Amino acid sequence: MRDKHIHIAEDSALLKLLYKKVEGSIVPDKAKFTRQLLVKFIFYFGAMIAGYRAIVVTKSTSLFLLAFVFYGFAVLLFAFNFSHDFSHNTIFRNKKLNHFCFVLIYAIIGAHGEAWKQRHIQSHHYAPNVQDYDSDLNITTLIRVIPGSKYYWFHRFQHWYAPFAYMTYSLYWIFIKDIVILYSKDDFVKGKNFGYHFSFWIQKIFYVVLILVIPILYSQQEWYFVLVGFLLMHLLQSIFLLFTFFMTHHVESTAYPSTDKNGYINASWLMNQVKSSNDMHPFSKTANFILGGFNNHIAHHLFPQYHHVYYPELNKILYKTLRDHKIIPNQTSYWGGIVSHLRLLKRMSRPEAA
Repeated sequence: MRDKHIHIAEDSALLKLLYKKVEGSIVPDKAKFTRQLLVKFIFYFGAMIAGYRAIVVTKSTSLFLLAFVFYGFAVLLFAFNFSHDFSHNTIFRNKKLNHFCFVLIYAIIGAHGEAWKQRHIQSHHYAPNVQDYDSDLNITTLIRVIPGSKYYWFHRFQHWYAPFAYMTYSLYWIFIKDIVILYSKDDFVKGKNFGYHFSFWIQKIFYVVLILVIPILYSQQEWYFVLVGFLLMHLLQSIFLLFTFFMTHHVESTAYPSTDKNGYINASWLMNQVKSSNDMHPFSKTANFILGGFNNHIAHHLFPQYHHVYYPELNKILYKTLRDHKIIPNQTSYWGGIVSHLRLLKRMSRPEAA
C-alpha cells in the first residue's frame, strides 16, 4: 500500500534501479546463511541459557543481580537477532513456522508478539515517522519528537527526564501497554476471539512463571532479591532497548513527513523510508551481529524481504546508488546516535519548535 505517498517519477525510477542492483548482486547462499544463523543461535541462546542458569544456582546476592542483568541483555539481543527477521519471514520458507518462532521469542521477553507484528508491518513500515500513520509514534505524550505536535509544559525538561522515563518502558509495555491494546478497539487485528485472548494470557503467564516464579522457588535468594533483580534487569534492559529503537528513526537529521487535509503524505515512499531512518555503523559486520540489523535501518525499510546478515554487503550498493543520485543517508555512530537523539529532544523541548 503506497497510495498515500506522492508520486515522484525520479524516485520511482531510483527505487526500481535499487531493486534491480540489489537483486542482481545479493545472491543468497543457503549453506553459508545456515552456518551464520547457527553461529548466531548458539552464541545468543547459549548466553541466555547461561544467564538463566546463573540466576538459579548463584549463591552470592551481588552475582545473582549481575546474572539477572546479564540474562536480560542476552535475551534482548537474542530477540534482536531473531524475532525481527521471523516477523518478516526471512528465516524459514514456511510463514507459519516463522510466526510461531516470532511469538515464542516475544513471549520469552514478555511482550505480546501478535499486536506488535501487525502494527510494525502494516503501519510503521508503510509510513515511518508520519503522524497518524506510524503507530510507533503513539507511545506517550511525555516525549515530543514530531514538529508541530502538541506541546506541554513538561516537554521543556524532556531531554533531562527522557533517559529515566526510558528505563520504565519494558515494564510498561509488558504489563500495561499490551493489556490496553488487547481491550481497545484495534484497526490492526480483526476479531479478537477467545483463541486470541487465550494465547495472550498464556504468553503472559509463561513470562511471569519463567522470570519470577521459577527464580523465587528455585534460586538461592530470598524472594525480595528476586524482585530487585527483576526490576534492575528491566531498568537497564529497557534504556538500552529504547535508545536503540529511537535512534533508528529519531535523531536530529531524520525527517517527519507531513500530510495534507486528505491524508496524502508530502514525500514519495522511497524518500519517506530513506529520510526518516537512521543507520549506525552500516558497513560493520560486528555491529550487525550484535544489533541484529537494527543498525541498518534504511536497508531494512527498503528491503525487508532480506535477512539482516546481508545488510552490510547490501549497504555498499545502497549507499553508492543513493549518493550517486545526490541523496545522503542519515548515519551516526551508536553513541553519536544517543547524543543526537537527546539533542533532538532538546530542540523539540521549546514551544517555538511547534
